Amino acid sequence: MASAQNPVRKLEEKPITLPDTLMPPLQDFIDLDTIPNPTDTLALSDSTKMMPRSDISTDITYYGEDSIVSDFTENKVYLYNQAWFEYGAMRLEADLIIIDWKNSELYASGVTDSLGNLTGAPFFKDGNSSYEIRKEMRYNFKTQKAIIKDVVTEQQDGILRGETIKKMQDGSVYLANGYYSTCTLTTPHYHVAANKIKSVDGGQIVAGPFNLYFNGIPTPLGLPFGIIPNTPEEKASGVIFPSYGQEQKRGLYLRDLGYYFAINDYIHARVTGDIYSNGGWGLKSQAVYKKRYRFGGSFNIDFQKFRSPETELNPVDYNTFRIQWSHTPVSRGNSNFAASVNAGSTSYFNNIVNPNNFTNNVTADLSSNINYTKTFTGTPFSFGASMRHSQSVQTGEVQLSLPTMNLSMNRQSPFKNMKFEPLKTLNIAYNFDLQNSITNKVTQEFGVDPELVDNTEAPDLVDFTPANFGYLLQNANNGARNRIPISSNFNLFKYFTGTASASLTELWYLKRINYFYNPEEERVDKILEDGFNRVTFYSSSFSLNTNIYGYFDFKKGKIKTIRHHIQPSLSFTFSPDFSAPSYGYYQEVKVNEEGDTRLMSRHQGFSYSGAPMGESRAMSFSIRSVLEAKILNKEDSTGENPTKKIPLLENIDLNSSYNFAADSFNLAPIRISARTSFFDRRLSVNMSSTLDPYATQRYTKTNGEESFRSINQFAWKNGQGIGTIRSASLNMNASINPNSAQNPGEVRDELTQEFMQQGGVMDEFVESEINRIATDPSQYIDWSIPWNVSFGYVLSYSNQISAPKRITQTVSMNGDFSLSDKWKINFNTGFDAQTKKLTQTMIGIARDLHCWQMNVNWVPFGAFTSYNIDIRVKSTILQDLKVSRRRSFFDN
Repeated sequence: MASAQNPVRKLEEKPITLPDTLMPPLQDFIDLDTIPNPTDTLALSDSTKMMPRSDISTDITYYGEDSIVSDFTENKVYLYNQAWFEYGAMRLEADLIIIDWKNSELYASGVTDSLGNLTGAPFFKDGNSSYEIRKEMRYNFKTQKAIIKDVVTEQQDGILRGETIKKMQDGSVYLANGYYSTCTLTTPHYHVAANKIKSVDGGQIVAGPFNLYFNGIPTPLGLPFGIIPNTPEEKASGVIFPSYGQEQKRGLYLRDLGYYFAINDYIHARVTGDIYSNGGWGLKSQAVYKKRYRFGGSFNIDFQKFRSPETELNPVDYNTFRIQWSHTPVSRGNSNFAASVNAGSTSYFNNIVNPNNFTNNVTADLSSNINYTKTFTGTPFSFGASMRHSQSVQTGEVQLSLPTMNLSMNRQSPFKNMKFEPLKTLNIAYNFDLQNSITNKVTQEFGVDPELVDNTEAPDLVDFTPANFGYLLQNANNGARNRIPISSNFNLFKYFTGTASASLTELWYLKRINYFYNPEEERVDKILEDGFNRVTFYSSSFSLNTNIYGYFDFKKGKIKTIRHHIQPSLSFTFSPDFSAPSYGYYQEVKVNEEGDTRLMSRHQGFSYSGAPMGESRAMSFSIRSVLEAKILNKEDSTGENPTKKIPLLENIDLNSSYNFAADSFNLAPIRISARTSFFDRRLSVNMSSTLDPYATQRYTKTNGEESFRSINQFAWKNGQGIGTIRSASLNMNASINPNSAQNPGEVRDELTQEFMQQGGVMDEFVESEINRIATDPSQYIDWSIPWNVSFGYVLSYSNQISAPKRITQTVSMNGDFSLSDKWKINFNTGFDAQTKKLTQTMIGIARDLHCWQMNVNWVPFGAFTSYNIDIRVKSTILQDLKVSRRRSFFDN
């Protein structure tokens, strides 16, 4: 028997009670019953009074906007029009829902109207998973399994759609004739299509043979199987798909094929390899680690091997590697360990090129630093140890400080309770440094240059191989330094601040140099004399400084006030002449057959050099000026900030010194520098110069060449003006855009802050990606700014004695501008006025393709001539799915 209910006008949730299959009889039938109803003889405490266990563990609610029809014969309930059914975390919505209580099943579908249009298609949600159903579905709410026809479901960052889908109790999904895409449009721009797809909840999406489709058009791109991560990014392990292509010399290649290991919550790693058809291969390993509130870091190693018999005249043959290690501790406790290692083969950057990061391609130096520090609680002492490395990519010269140790005592004030201010502020400290340095630069054993002029030619180098370790260690440079600085600060004459200081330094070495003149070779040679020796020297100084302020007010006009801040400083230093024979730190050496002699330091080139030569009784002076203006603020409409401050000269500095003890050239070169900015700090200008106040004189060398040298007379006394500008520089930088776009540093800080606020964990991969976006205009596309241009200008002038004048000018420019809402062109270029050539230039085009990002980068000339075209999926889990064609400078 079936009954219909009136349409429900008010939306209500009604707990359901399972229908009783025994209908209560009508009263007329009760009256006709002649069989007596005996009293039940079962006790009230009988176990049959206990509630039977049900498969339904929580309340079930349902609703139908149009009607709810119950069929008690079939034990079914029909819900019509905007109906819904809820059971625990499951919710089903559709225009037609049929509840089958007997089989614990749900059936849902849309309703076809008179025009044949389907309306009210089902929408199913189970926990965090949602399914948009185009046809129908059946769901067993006891087993939590479902069969769905033509469904779209969201998985992580992507969309799964299939003709038939089977949902299992554990959340896994099986699809027949389905596709996967990260495009959210009804008709996606692209998709990965396969006959069979399986999605494992919290695992991955596995597809059978699949093809990549663009706008419904199949492409030849595909693989026999595919695995797409379907877990949170920080917990996903999986295969890393390679990029592929072809180069003229190295042939066909597969790059960055490997696996990503999400080992645990503390360590992630990826291992990838490269292979070339002409015989080359590479292996890379990248690992990141982090322990919350303790430390974090990363370790990367890249080894590349290639050998090509392509040509005998210009073969490609190299073995090269690079190692990077970064370890950053969280400040806590009294000890700290940190590391920043960047080392590798000199040829690495000449062979391994990143077409998207030109900074690496022009790297000139590599440096590393490993530090350990410890503070001894309850004492003023601290200890530090470090290992440092520096390497020149251009010359191959390597410097290792292995190790460098330091023991220091913080400044102590033994008389801090006294009232006399010079004694009250008196403080003393102690520093002990120990250093052992190793270099592959060949030490010159004979032929010491008496002029001690640095050799500008390329140095002779020794390879860092196990066979040469003995030689390198034998020629290591080591020593120790002790320093005791003492200082006191106090006020003088109300407006001055005085500082008195003294410093005692003692150097410890295990050898010293003995020089002698070699008459056969007509040169000065040296011998290293073993034995412990000390070098002790000291100095003292006294300085005065004050501040002077000047104001000039204007009654009319935009400018209201100009403030001038002058900070003069005057200091006196004294140190004796430690080149005297009584100290033994210098040796008077004959340098030629004429009998000329020179003083040479016995510790020349040692770790901490030697004692200073010559007595010093010098007076140093400096003047620092800052000029600012206060103008009317046109942007203020409330009267709270009627004026604003702008810089006229952010600073202009002038300093020099005069040595009263020197027998000649008492006045040191005068150094002048200035810095300011314009247009709300959009244009910054830096200037500096060095003025030599002494005159110069022409003379003839022994080889007949003419040159110049300084003479002990001021330039203005010899008609040469106020002096000669020995060096000068001008540096200007500007950024122009209509919306005050951020510079790369600001972009980097903002991206890092946003990532951390979202709960992200900084690691090597994230940091490198942020740096790439911030520094590469082809990657960072700010579509909200129609155009942005930044430029820099550097002018450098050098006029050293006995050297030709040298002027260099370079102009750099980078920026981007939008052709439309979806098209953007960016560029990076420069011009070297000395060589009259363009510097490293890159032109890029960016196109927003909704679910894809297309970047075209072109380097038209230079050492890294190349181009690449990348069409990359925006979704992070499909970031390796890309169509790219690269042509590098190897193809030239």
